[in-house]
Amino acid sequence: MNQILVLGAGRSSSALISYLIKNAPSGQWQVTVGDVSEAAARARIGTSPHARAIAFSIENTEASRAEIRKADVVISMIPASLHPLVAQLCLSEKKHLLTASYVSEAMKSFAKEAEQKGLLFLNECGLDPGIDHMSAMQVIHKIKAEGGQMISFESFTGGLIAPETDPENPWRYKFTWNPRNVVLAGQGTAKFLQDGKYKYIPYQQLFKRTTSITVPGFGDYEGYANRDSLGYVGVYGLQECQTVLRGTLRNKGYCGAWNILVQLGCCDDTYTMEHVATMSHREYMSAFLDSASSPKGKEEDSVCSMFGLSPNGEEMKRLSWSGLFSDEKIGLDKGTPAQILEHILTKKWKLSPGDKDFIVMWHRFTYRLGGKQKEIQAWLTSTGDDEIQTAMAKTVGLPLAIAYKLLLQGKIKSRGVVIPIMEEIYAPILRELNELGIGLIEREL
Repeated sequence: MNQILVLGAGRSSSALISYLIKNAPSGQWQVTVGDVSEAAARARIGTSPHARAIAFSIENTEASRAEIRKADVVISMIPASLHPLVAQLCLSEKKHLLTASYVSEAMKSFAKEAEQKGLLFLNECGLDPGIDHMSAMQVIHKIKAEGGQMISFESFTGGLIAPETDPENPWRYKFTWNPRNVVLAGQGTAKFLQDGKYKYIPYQQLFKRTTSITVPGFGDYEGYANRDSLGYVGVYGLQECQTVLRGTLRNKGYCGAWNILVQLGCCDDTYTMEHVATMSHREYMSAFLDSASSPKGKEEDSVCSMFGLSPNGEEMKRLSWSGLFSDEKIGLDKGTPAQILEHILTKKWKLSPGDKDFIVMWHRFTYRLGGKQKEIQAWLTSTGDDEIQTAMAKTVGLPLAIAYKLLLQGKIKSRGVVIPIMEEIYAPILRELNELGIGLIEREL
């Protein structure tokens, strides 16, 4: 039996674990799911005889080592900051490691040793990063194979909600992955290449400088730049490109309302606020406003005045709908502004029974071939089944599960710290995803 250890039973793990359990009999796999909450792990595996659930904390080094030693491959779905601890144990126990997270500097430091030991440390093999890399490289390689020269590459991905879900929600958004990451998204400086010039957008400007995007058949969206697009110029082999921009997709109007929370300081995670236990949502908002121009109960007027908004405008509709001006108690004993904002938004943004999320990915490739400038647009969409088997869980988890199968079958020869930009990895994963209903549509313009 091939032993697979899945670390983390959170919201993005459902499709991964379901796929592994479904294919366990034919693949002769034994699946172990470990989580800090053994109950959460048990809920993920159900009654399957091919899986077991355990309590797992990577900070308990010896217990973690014992479980990793039993495995042939480890898939880590725990917070990315803990992946280096998993990687160290995988190195010492000579086990392959798969993750959906960005390659950190710490992970890069394991590259040489992993390669020497014949281990695959595959990262960025989820949705974004993951399917975005794979689908982009498939088109880029095809263009170059035909003799084309890349001029521009743009890519945006977003996890949204399906049109029929929560129709009264003016944000058209709910938490479909780690809420903390959503609240802290974009912090730092976004870096990209545009028309041959290096561009930088600091956090306080990020949600003001958006890109309008139309996805054929699905409508208009807006996107904001990811933290570092420049790092992928070399990774994707796009040194000749004049524009390289990767970003996050949202429904129209989201960024304007979110920018207000950024400018107020609600997304700050660097200090703890006082008297949180007795604070209401309204008092939380009031804490960021000038007292002289914001009398109690008039915080909405103060926000409108501060940002030049109409009281009946779309931005205020979104903030008010979120309960940010209500007298409801926050319900936390302590917290940073970002932690409190996450807690307040979760009351409205948590997926409810029957809710469906919606993934949209869009690429634009501009290139020169035979003396003519050409353009390919490609897009991918996926709708969740419900609040558990979400599109986010499918698009994050299935690429990892398929990569595990390919590794066991000896079809992935790469070793060391890698991301899925090689044809031996992306081609079979994209092929199976397409069979599962997650396929890229390409249109040449």
